[in-house]
Amino acid sequence: MPRRALPVPLVVAVTAAALAGCASAARSSTTTPLVERGTVRIAVSSETPSFDPYSAFGAAQARYAYDSLVNLAADGSLVSGLASSWRATTTTAAFTLRPGITCSDGTPLTASAVARALTYAGDPANQLAGARTVLPDVPFTASADDATGTVSATTATPFPFLTRTLGLLPVVCPAGLDRPGSLDRATQGTGPYVLTRYTPGGPYEFTVRDGYAWGPAGATTAEPGLPARIVVSVVPQASTAANLLLTGGVEIANVNGPDRSRLTGHGLATTDVATVVGLTFLNQRPGRVLADPALRRALVSALDRQGLANVAVGGTGRPATDFGAEGAVCHADLAAANLPAQDAAGALRAAGWTRTGDGPLTRDGRPLRLRLITSPDLGPTLPSVAELMARSWTALGADVRLVTESLPALVNAMYRSGDFDVVVGTSPGFALPVGFVPFFSGPAPAEGLNFAGVTNPAYDALVAQALQEPDTAGCDTWNRATAALLRSADALPIADGRSTVYGRRTTFATTFGGQLVPTSIRLHQ
Repeated sequence: MPRRALPVPLVVAVTAAALAGCASAARSSTTTPLVERGTVRIAVSSETPSFDPYSAFGAAQARYAYDSLVNLAADGSLVSGLASSWRATTTTAAFTLRPGITCSDGTPLTASAVARALTYAGDPANQLAGARTVLPDVPFTASADDATGTVSATTATPFPFLTRTLGLLPVVCPAGLDRPGSLDRATQGTGPYVLTRYTPGGPYEFTVRDGYAWGPAGATTAEPGLPARIVVSVVPQASTAANLLLTGGVEIANVNGPDRSRLTGHGLATTDVATVVGLTFLNQRPGRVLADPALRRALVSALDRQGLANVAVGGTGRPATDFGAEGAVCHADLAAANLPAQDAAGALRAAGWTRTGDGPLTRDGRPLRLRLITSPDLGPTLPSVAELMARSWTALGADVRLVTESLPALVNAMYRSGDFDVVVGTSPGFALPVGFVPFFSGPAPAEGLNFAGVTNPAYDALVAQALQEPDTAGCDTWNRATAALLRSADALPIADGRSTVYGRRTTFATTFGGQLVPTSIRLHQ
């Protein structure tokens, strides 16, 4: 039986962005002496119910225990991982493995084992959401030549970013693929750490591997100051994470919102992370009221984007310019010129909605009812963003039910019940524009990731064209595709924001989305 993995989309998790690659990286700094074989405690906002790197939740922690064929440097260029060399076109990719790589159980990693992992992760029957947000959104086949250590892949149709997708998938070793159910509570990878303790709800403990020498650009675990243990604890509230940083309860945490101001001036190492706060999807599945594009455009036109941005960042905000964060490949200033901007009341009347006095907005005798959902687990300001949206639409005469959910309940509504009209989340988005494709086209769950049921022929046609253009040569086409989504009010990015990864007595590098590079972590006195 294939394992069913619950998808967490880009709007509710940074995991997909972490796996999808990065356009830039940042490094913290401090100058105190190093501590040998110490323990680094890291706070994260959400628990990890499964450490399977191909599931939605496990992807967040995959970087500690699993490697990919290539990695990305600070300037966005590719550097070695499991592969020492690689080449690709829009339909083929080949990676040559470094010699001497071993899995955490001591088994040598072969090209055949990597090809098996790629095939397993890419099999639609396995419904592996974490893998599907990384891999090409086209069918592919993988093969291996163990004599030369070469792994090859061929796609059924052109795809422009093969090294930044196939090359960045975490590779599960054969022992894990033999028993995929075991990956929920144990790790079977080639990475620098091994999961050695799991507690429901956290903490989770990773122990360093000796002899590891195939990290990004040849990074090893023999470097001075690399922690022997990493303990990851679940700290849902940003204010609590800030307190723990100040009191020495944790060494590393990502903090967003107003609590960042409390951490200034305390000698903490920092790296800033670009995000899109309030990335909002409008449910247009059959039978939902927002399947009507005229209604979607009217509701988006009614919103005060500057006011929403101010609320989203807890101060003076800037309305978001794109679905992805600054630093993403092909990022551009698209929203202001393409989002609907019309008289909302007049547009509603033209679409057949009427209102008498202060009464409800109705069409064909039925009131306009909207279920608007969000979760504070995704950011402390999101409930306030959703509340301001609700006020704007209530003023038009809509009956808005504002629901604040836990993260699991939010995901359930999006991917199982489909019981929502508008969902507000936060994410850096994807580093590659192709990462958005399964969320804006194709089948709805469980067959696909298009949880809002988006149907946009203009977007689909432009994506088909962009897929024929190699790497960043297609950025203009990708941006035209994004503009088509904005014009149709299929989704709405609220604010360009910043969160910060803070380090107490630590230094580290981060990739797009603020994901730590494990081999870069150093503990200081």
